[in-house]
Amino acid sequence: MGSIGSSATSVLIAHVAAHTSTIRLGAGGVMLPNHSPLTIAEQFGTLAELHPGRIDLGLGRAPGTDQVTMRALRRNGQEADHFPQDVQELQGYLRDETLVPGVNATPGRGTDVPLYILGSSLFGASLAAALGLPYGFASHFAPEALQRAVALYRERFAPSDQQRSPHVIAGVNVIVADSDEEAQEQLVAVRRMRAARMLARGRDLSEAEIDALLASPQGQHFLGMMRYTAVGTPEVVADYLASFAEHAQADELMVVLASPGADTRLRSLDLLADIAGLDAVAAG
Repeated sequence: MGSIGSSATSVLIAHVAAHTSTIRLGAGGVMLPNHSPLTIAEQFGTLAELHPGRIDLGLGRAPGTDQVTMRALRRNGQEADHFPQDVQELQGYLRDETLVPGVNATPGRGTDVPLYILGSSLFGASLAAALGLPYGFASHFAPEALQRAVALYRERFAPSDQQRSPHVIAGVNVIVADSDEEAQEQLVAVRRMRAARMLARGRDLSEAEIDALLASPQGQHFLGMMRYTAVGTPEVVADYLASFAEHAQADELMVVLASPGADTRLRSLDLLADIAGLDAVAAG
């Protein structure tokens, strides 16, 4: 995906970790069907050895790509069916309790990197509950099942060595600006950008044509994917995030900076960091 630097997650984490000293860094997340569990255990185990106590690993089930790319990755599309088993195999490598006799992750063995299950459906919620792992819901682009998934996860959660009680992370889009007018302008711009990328299918459309596309039933469905978006000045966004955390029954928020352009995203992050009382907000 051209707008997200996500194709070499462990490399990016290594780069940021080498230039910082205290913050935790993690994947939000690695799409495990695209990789072997041993490979990911070795990559994140190496990171954990280089930066002890600072590495987390979020895992998703979706391939996250098209059929052509899947073939280029040497995948057949059936790997997602083995996701629960692959998570347990990966966990075994990191815990030094390998499920594959004679095969160990080196480095990685015994690092016990914390795992998180990421999802946008009830499947991920059920798996995270059964394995006793934290659960992150992708409500920043798939809002429909948020409350049902969280309720199911909390109801079925089985304590584990890693996690004694349920822990929910909910994704939310954020656009913070110095004025409401500027924030709303950024929201319009990001909606147009995403619509051009996702709905226009490579066509070069004018702003008026994109707005007409957004007004269509397909466009309205697309806009619904951004249902959970905090937009405005720091005070407005702070209120929204507090109410959203309560609505989602979330222990932690994963903030997705939605502003168009690096400069506006950095300004959004600076303003967000100044909001008092949001100690449990992670920027993604």
